[in-house]
Amino acid sequence: MDDPAELRRLRAQRIARIVATAGEQGGVVSLAQLHAFGVTRSQIRAQVSARRWRRVHTQVVAVHTGPLSELGCQWAAVLEGGPQAYLDGASALIAEGLTGFTCDVIRVSVPMAARARSAPGLRVVRTRRYAPAAVVRSGVPRARPDVAAVHGALWATSDKQAVLLLTMPVQQGLTTAQRIGTSLLRVHRHRRRTLLHAAVLDLLDGVRSISEAEFAAECRRRGLPKPSRQVVRKGKDGRCYLDVYWEEWGVVVEIDGIQHSWAANVVADALRQNDISLESDVVLRLPLLGLRVAADDFFAQIIRALRDRGCPLVGTCDDPVAGTTAS
Repeated sequence: MDDPAELRRLRAQRIARIVATAGEQGGVVSLAQLHAFGVTRSQIRAQVSARRWRRVHTQVVAVHTGPLSELGCQWAAVLEGGPQAYLDGASALIAEGLTGFTCDVIRVSVPMAARARSAPGLRVVRTRRYAPAAVVRSGVPRARPDVAAVHGALWATSDKQAVLLLTMPVQQGLTTAQRIGTSLLRVHRHRRRTLLHAAVLDLLDGVRSISEAEFAAECRRRGLPKPSRQVVRKGKDGRCYLDVYWEEWGVVVEIDGIQHSWAANVVADALRQNDISLESDVVLRLPLLGLRVAADDFFAQIIRALRDRGCPLVGTCDDPVAGTTAS
């Protein structure tokens, strides 16, 4: 095409698209986006050399030479991470609107196969648990507030900061304690797991235990037969107590409070569970936090265990044979 007027028109259209895209991204664009607009590498170098644009990261340029806004820094981090990257932890919470908290390094999560690298002010985290459903795509891509709060707490520089990153999003209405608790249940091993469970339970009105009446009410609501509570069994190391027991069908439910995560109790709890299982009873674990935020999921497992062992599930906690209601 040799028509100078047409060339100028196409160039103006291209510039307009670049400016519009950069405007939505805090003034930055990725090299991949520029190539999609028809801008060549040599043209990018020429703009940078002429000091109209400037490099931000290896894959990102700003279409101006001034300082980047907070939004521009966030977008630059995500664009540097690649098409599947998203803000995570405290960085995602700040992008969501969290106030009163700052961080010097923007954290971005990417799949394990991503090639992105960390840079000054940017920390790239490769994760095997990449979950697109946990990413908010409106605006700058970022983890959902509940997921971001949990990750931020796990990555925090201190226990105090970890609790703060669970508490502040709830206080500021970005998410709820129930949602954070549900996301926290996916964390199976971490040195702060006990601390974070305790913090979430504090946010859930500080409940530390479940009464017999409360568990009976949950059973009654689902039409389950009334179980025995605190049943004494004789083990190798003396007597032990089973939290919930349906003797007729050999189903045991152990309700794990915060204390069950303490190192001093882990071995004893495991040995006790193994002893019970060896006697042909099935033992299910029900974390107290799970009962607060995912009761239906855990009771579905209890129902399955009872049905597999022949329970007809026709009696309830109000069944006259079992006595009066426990609530």
